[in-house]
This record gives sequence, C-alpha cells and structure tokens, in this order.
Amino acid sequence: MRKQTLRKTLLLLSMLLFPVTLNYFSPYLIVQGSFAGIATGSFLLFAALFGSSLWFGRAFCSWVCPAGGLQDTCSQVVNKPAGLRQNLIKYLIWLPWVLSILAGFVTAGGIKAVNPIYFTDHGISVSAPPAFITYFAVVLLIVSVSLIFGRRSFCHSLCWMAPFMVLGNTLKNKLGYPSLHLEARTEDCISCKKCDRACPMSLKVNEMVQNRDMNSNECILCGSCDAVCPKQVLRVGFGVQKHPAAKSNYTEGA
Repeated sequence: MRKQTLRKTLLLLSMLLFPVTLNYFSPYLIVQGSFAGIATGSFLLFAALFGSSLWFGRAFCSWVCPAGGLQDTCSQVVNKPAGLRQNLIKYLIWLPWVLSILAGFVTAGGIKAVNPIYFTDHGISVSAPPAFITYFAVVLLIVSVSLIFGRRSFCHSLCWMAPFMVLGNTLKNKLGYPSLHLEARTEDCISCKKCDRACPMSLKVNEMVQNRDMNSNECILCGSCDAVCPKQVLRVGFGVQKHPAAKSNYTEGA
C-alpha cells in the first residue's frame, strides 16, 4: 500500500504542477517548433517517453503524468469502467501529427536549435491570461471525457503521448530483455476479480492471468491489481519476463 500512496502522491504533485509543465506536453508547440527547426521541450519530452518505455513501459502514465492525475481524481467522483476504449482514435490523431512534425523539420532543413523552454516564461507554461485559457481548455477536455465515459477513457482513446510508449512497450516485449512488467502466478488465482475492479485502465486482468499473458499495451504498470490481490498472485517487477505459457511467471520471494 505504501507504493500506491507514493504513486498517488506523485500524480497529485504532477497534476498541481500542470500549469508549469503544460507546454512540455503540447502537441501544437512541437509542430510549431519543427517548422522553425527547433527541438522544443515537448519534442525532448516525447523522445524521452519513448526512450523510457523501452525499459519501463507505460509506467509514466500511472506515476508521473498530470493528465493521469486529473483522471484518477475524476474517478473519485465517477468510478465506472472506461466506456470509451476506441484505441484506434489515438493513432488516427497521432499519425498525421507525427507526420506534420517530420514535415516541419524537413522543411526547416533539420534540427537547427534545441530549446527546452520554448514558448514558456522562464520555464513556466501558464503565466499570462491567454495561456490560462489554453490550460483550462485542456483540463476541461480531460475532465469531461473522464466524467462522461469513465476512468482513464482519455488515456485509451485521445492521448497523443500514449502511442510513443505503446511502441516502446511493444518493442521491449518482443525483444524480451530485462524491463518493468506485470507478472502473475496463475495457479494461485481464485478468480475473485478484485484486480479487474481495481484496474484504472479497466483491463480484464483476471482474464489475462487465466490466459497466462500479462502483456497489454494498455497496462500502465500502476500495481493497483497487485495491491488488492488477496493471494499475492500479481506483481510488478523488473527483470526478464518468462514466457506466458510458463506455469508460474515469478517465484515467491523474488
């Protein structure tokens, strides 16, 4: 439970700091900067998200993301399974956006400058009235989707950052080197489905356990399922993940 307290505290801090960090998550500023040949703060952040996902999957979404903090706060009001899980939507948003970024750098003749605090006030994103309008519009979008469609629906369907981490997560799972992943000891599962109810991404965790396949690109490695499992069947661990067909995916005390 201490891990969950820490995770939720970090998400709360990230959410409170969102007015400072907003532009580092901006899908617009990265395109604007690319046409000027500038690698903006958002460019650097999205590159870092892909890089980190090669070892830590989508853990960023559950431990640090301000949008994740907003959505988890909304789930305290409306705690229903995600009703909007059209994962294809985020890729339909992401692909033309990435192509626009590439087109911008090609047009500009490549990366000519790196500016981590691009379009911020000494590193602070929201410091003037127009910026507040943008900030509240973004917050309203995330909150509205969460309250209307259920927990983490924005993550499933609209997040433009998720595909970077999905690509990295897919690659690490294919290559099978040591990384952060969800493990299960299937033979001890009693199918109480507490894990299903606890999952902020509304995944069918029990079904994953029974199928001996814990790899899901929508899993954000939050450990909520681990925290509620009465038989300690589940664990988020770092190492080489065993083949899903193996009888036991981790050893007691490992």
